[in-house]
Amino acid sequence: MKIGLRILLGYFLIVALAALLLGRVFLQEVKPGVRQAMEDTLVDTANLLAEQAKDDLLAGRIDDGRFAARVRALTDRDLGARIWGFTKRKVSTRIYVTDARGIVVFDSGDQDVGKDYSRWNDVYLTLQGRYGARSSRSDPDDEASSVMHVAAPIVVRDGGKSRIVGVLTVAKPNQAIAPFIARSQSVILRWGFVLLGAALMIGLLAAWWLSRQLGALRRYADAVAAGERVSPPDSAGEFGDLGRALETMRAKLEGKQYVEQYVHALTHELKSPLAAIRGSAELLQSADAAAPMPEADRARFVATIRAQSERMSEMIDKLLTLAAVEHRQRIEQPQPVDLRVIAAEAAERTAPKYAQTALRLRIVEDEDARGLRVSGDPFLLRQSLLNLLDNAADFAPAGSEVELRLRRDAANLIVDVLDRGPGVPDYALGRTFERFYSLPRPDGGSRSSGLGLCFVAEAVELHGGRVALGNREDGGAVASMVLPII
Repeated sequence: MKIGLRILLGYFLIVALAALLLGRVFLQEVKPGVRQAMEDTLVDTANLLAEQAKDDLLAGRIDDGRFAARVRALTDRDLGARIWGFTKRKVSTRIYVTDARGIVVFDSGDQDVGKDYSRWNDVYLTLQGRYGARSSRSDPDDEASSVMHVAAPIVVRDGGKSRIVGVLTVAKPNQAIAPFIARSQSVILRWGFVLLGAALMIGLLAAWWLSRQLGALRRYADAVAAGERVSPPDSAGEFGDLGRALETMRAKLEGKQYVEQYVHALTHELKSPLAAIRGSAELLQSADAAAPMPEADRARFVATIRAQSERMSEMIDKLLTLAAVEHRQRIEQPQPVDLRVIAAEAAERTAPKYAQTALRLRIVEDEDARGLRVSGDPFLLRQSLLNLLDNAADFAPAGSEVELRLRRDAANLIVDVLDRGPGVPDYALGRTFERFYSLPRPDGGSRSSGLGLCFVAEAVELHGGRVALGNREDGGAVASMVLPII
């Protein structure tokens, strides 16, 4: 099968699936969208009528007062409304009022006066001071007979207090909006087919153009492989760039230049940290008694040597540790681990680093997490927690507090490390546990090796758990290890 046909079939499949998915989403959203708009209108209507009905309800004439007379007069109105192409003649809204006990005291349809509606959601929730609404079928076997009910409280205010003395409900059949839904769905389907046809035409043109460009590049590559002297095809856009890249690659391969450049670049990267150490060491060695080096310079060069050495050592250690974890399929000899002990040990080891910036580490254990244990390797869990605490120390402001919290969530024990640093940028939220990915430190310090959080993810996954890193609502970041309880 030629590549042009493959591209066309793949494009057609993608477009067809996308059209099907979007069509289903749109069609499924039309009905709830229209109903949401109707509910919004019913909310306003119910609250407006609740204010109008309050005086008659308090006076005990809600069923034969001015409010009742005006509502019943609606049935005789010829609305004559033309709504987006549909004619509306009669009022399709039912209004009923219940007292504080939920007993119907007024019904515009004169059908349920005296009945107990206190268990219907619209009345029940409103009497409790909440938003009351429901959708019920007038015929249990007919889905199209559903009626939306929206209620509003009738409130009396006495001084600074208020109380609910009744509930007014506005009910409207969902069938009243069925024509609008059907027309919207029809429009969506019609335009969906138009867009699908246009997309297929574009796909045909794109497949033809791609096939033509790729064919030219293939013929050029075949000619180069045969040792012919040919020029790259005159292609457009990225295909032109690809042709020129192939021509450049051929020149470099023929001259063997790529080997020299590759070795040079690799050597430069490897020698950079060693060059800094060697330069500092030579300067320290060249200083003699006749021309002693200033103490400040001496301390700076010694610090450079130490920092570069520690960085390389840390990189090697973390790579070896990470490699050991990645190649393990399971914990060979798991044992019950008390994370309180692990947390205390990790806090003790990180104490010197925290003291450098006056950070405070507070360990909190929730009541429901006490006495719980997890199964695993104490060393790996300790190293994971050390990495999280070190990471928090790198980003936490000097003098702030880092919190280590142990809590339970269902069948898991969760270890949270919370700081008050700048948090994690949105662009980095999905990459923080990638190998060698590191963010700049707030104080301008050098980035880490980018292996610590990757180690945490691998170690926790080895224990059957998961990790997460996100932002706190009130500022800072929270790193979590979720481990199954034994």
